[in-house]
Amino acid sequence: MKDCQVGYIKVALPKGRFLSPTARLLAETDLGFGGYSDRTKQYRLCSTRFPNLAAKILQEKDIPIQVAVGNYDLGICGLDWIEEFVVKYPAGALVKISSLNYGEGGIYAVASAQGGIASLEELSARRNDCRIVSEYPNLAEALALNLRMRRFRIFPVWGAAEAYPPENADLAVLWGKSGAQLVARGLIPLKKLLPVTAFLIANRESLENKDLSQILACFGSKLTAEPPTSIENELDSFKKQKIARPSWPAREINLALPDGHQQAPTAQFLRRAGLALQGYSEEVASRRPSADLDWLGIKVIRPQDMPLQVANGNFDLAITGEDWLLEHLYRFPSSPVKKLFALGFGTVKVVAAVSQEKMPVNNIDELRSLVQSSPDYIGVPLKVASEYINIADKYLRDNRISPYKLIPTWGASEAFLPEDADMLIDNTQTGKTLKEHNLKIIDVLFQSSACLIANKNSLRSSDKKEKVGFVTRKLRAGLS
Repeated sequence: MKDCQVGYIKVALPKGRFLSPTARLLAETDLGFGGYSDRTKQYRLCSTRFPNLAAKILQEKDIPIQVAVGNYDLGICGLDWIEEFVVKYPAGALVKISSLNYGEGGIYAVASAQGGIASLEELSARRNDCRIVSEYPNLAEALALNLRMRRFRIFPVWGAAEAYPPENADLAVLWGKSGAQLVARGLIPLKKLLPVTAFLIANRESLENKDLSQILACFGSKLTAEPPTSIENELDSFKKQKIARPSWPAREINLALPDGHQQAPTAQFLRRAGLALQGYSEEVASRRPSADLDWLGIKVIRPQDMPLQVANGNFDLAITGEDWLLEHLYRFPSSPVKKLFALGFGTVKVVAAVSQEKMPVNNIDELRSLVQSSPDYIGVPLKVASEYINIADKYLRDNRISPYKLIPTWGASEAFLPEDADMLIDNTQTGKTLKEHNLKIIDVLFQSSACLIANKNSLRSSDKKEKVGFVTRKLRAGLS
C-alpha cells in the first residue's frame, strides 16, 4: 500500500463476519476494490478507479484503533467494536460517519438459565461482587457503572463468554443474533446494550485535512442517520422471565477444553486416551460436554484464556497451547499454573519476521545493528505487532532492541507489515503464509504444541489429588 504519497487515502476493511456484505456494498459503490471477497488471500487492495485510494483487510477488532491513531483515514466495522473503543477513549480521534444498514444481532447482558438470576436489578442490589465476563470489557464496565452496581469485577476473555455463568461469572456481556437464540442456548437475556450494525468511521484529522469528498460521495444513499448508541438509551429491557432455579451440580474436578481449530485434534486425542465425552467432537461444539465420570465438569473455552482461568482456580486442568502458557507466565511469573506434559499435536513455531522489502536483515543481530546505526531508525521506536504482547516484550528486551513500541493485534498480524509495523511475533506451522506476504523469518523463539496444564493447588489438595491424578494418567495414556 503506497501510504507515502501526499493525499493518499487509506481504508481499513474487515475480515470475518462483515466481509461478504461489505464486499457487496463496495461493489455497489464502485470504489474499484474488485479483489475484496471471502476468497481473497491478500491483505492489500488498490482501487482501479481512484489512483490515490488503497485499502487493507484487517481483523475487525483492530480497525477502530487503527483508524483512531491515524494509520487509516476510513474504516468499516461493527458498532460493537466502535463503542468498545469509544467508551474507553471518548476524546479520541474516531468519528462515526454513518450506519451502513447491514449487520446482525446485538450486544446483550445475559445470565445462565441455571443461575437463578431474573433481572439486573437483582444483581445491582447484591452486597457481594457481581462477576461480569466479556470480550467487551469496556462496555461491561460501563454497564455496571450505569446500573450503579455496588461492587463488581470484570473478567476480560478472548471469547466464549457464554460458557462462564453461572459457576465462574454471574453475568456475561456478549454478541447474540437475537434474544430467542440466546434463550435456546440456555441463557437469559436481561438487557440489550447495542444493535450490531456495520458503520463507516473516519479519523478526525483526515476529515479535516484530506479531501475525502469523492470517496464519501460514492457511498451516497448507503449512508443513514446514526441510530442512538448511548448505553443508557440502548438498554432495552426484556420482560422478566419466569425461570426455574435449579441447584447447579458442583463438580469436584473441572477441566477446560479448547474450541476453534484445536477442537478436532483434541477430540481425537481424548478418544485415543479413552476419555469418553458426549458433546465434544470434530462436528459437535457444545460449551458443556459431559463425561462418564460424574465428578468431572468440562467446559469448552478459548485456549488463550485457559492459563488465567486455571490460575484463578476456575479449572483444575486444561488443554491449551504452550505459547499461551508462556504468554501468561511472562506476565505473571508467580502464577500457580504448571505445565504437566506436552500432548504431541497442534505444533507451531513462534517466530520473529520482517518485511523483506523494508528490513534488509537476516537475523535478530542484524536487526539490532540496523536500528542502532541507520539514520532511518536511530531514536525511532521499532514497531512490533503481535498477539503475544508479553512474549514479544521479553524477546525484545532479551535481545537489547531499543526503543520499541508494541502493537497488540487480534490475529492476522502479518497484515500490519510493512506499513503499520516493522516486525511481527507470530506463530506459524510451515511459514507459507508469511512467504506469501513477502515476510522473512529472522528468528525462531520456540516451538509450541498442545499441553496439559494444572493449578498447583489442585495438585496438592488432599480432596482433589486422587481424581486429578486419574485424569492425568488417562491423558498420558493417549501419548503412547
